[in-house]
Amino acid sequence: MTHTKFFGIAAMIATPLFGGAGMAQDAAEGERGFRQCASCHGIVADDGTVIQRLGRIGPNLWGVPGRQAGTDAEFRNYSDGMVAAGEMGLEWNEEDFTVYLANQTEFLREYTGDSSVRSNMNHRLRGEAADIWAYLVSVSPEVEATPAGG
Repeated sequence: MTHTKFFGIAAMIATPLFGGAGMAQDAAEGERGFRQCASCHGIVADDGTVIQRLGRIGPNLWGVPGRQAGTDAEFRNYSDGMVAAGEMGLEWNEEDFTVYLANQTEFLREYTGDSSVRSNMNHRLRGEAADIWAYLVSVSPEVEATPAGG
């Protein structure tokens, strides 16, 4: 299956699950949903302001909207697949983020075209992903919209 076909199919599946253009994402719900993420991830602004205490396993999610995947300089445990996806142009946007959270390894394999890559993250989220994205956007610096697929 080609990269374009996969993401087209994934977007069709994701829209009813994660909310489409007609379904507003809820940052307040996303903040509540972030509790699932907090054991591994935190949100700490560049100036040191703690929005969510940092977990010890995953990268800081401050500024994820629009960030190139696999590039948080403070985090050194990205999978080879995540780094490769970033090097191929993956910048986090709502569509890629929600599809990624549904199945991280499958997303990276399809994005990179390498069936051997794996994600270091294995907690799958479906229904809450768009709300968590809205929450991350609400606490992150503003960025220009990044089109789906990088």
